Amino acid sequence: MHLAYPAVLAALLFCTGLYGVLARRNAILVLMSVELMLNAVNLNLVAFDVWLRDTLHAGQALTLFTIAIAAAEIGIGLAIVLMVYRNRGTSDVDRLRDTSEGHEPHPNNAGDSTATARPEVAA
Repeated sequence: MHLAYPAVLAALLFCTGLYGVLARRNAILVLMSVELMLNAVNLNLVAFDVWLRDTLHAGQALTLFTIAIAAAEIGIGLAIVLMVYRNRGTSDVDRLRDTSEGHEPHPNNAGDSTATARPEVAA
């Protein structure tokens, strides 16, 4: 088997994932793009493991670790995205740049110029 075929496929997958991370605004699509990039890395690890004929199969072992890390990343990432969506009402990455709650105007005081500001509570 030629090494060029899986290497080109992995490069295309990685570039597609990179485009998805840089161009998408939805946080779930960004997480899916990161998974695509990790799968491209896994494909390269297995392809080079087969090409080098490694007796220890280190590329396949590293692929298993990468899959475990990807599963943990997607679990934690989805939990964070769901929590942010419940609190903010959107999963648009451009609107979530400022995640601190003190900078948003209070819904009751948004149009009222005579309203008093809430004092900040020190934790």
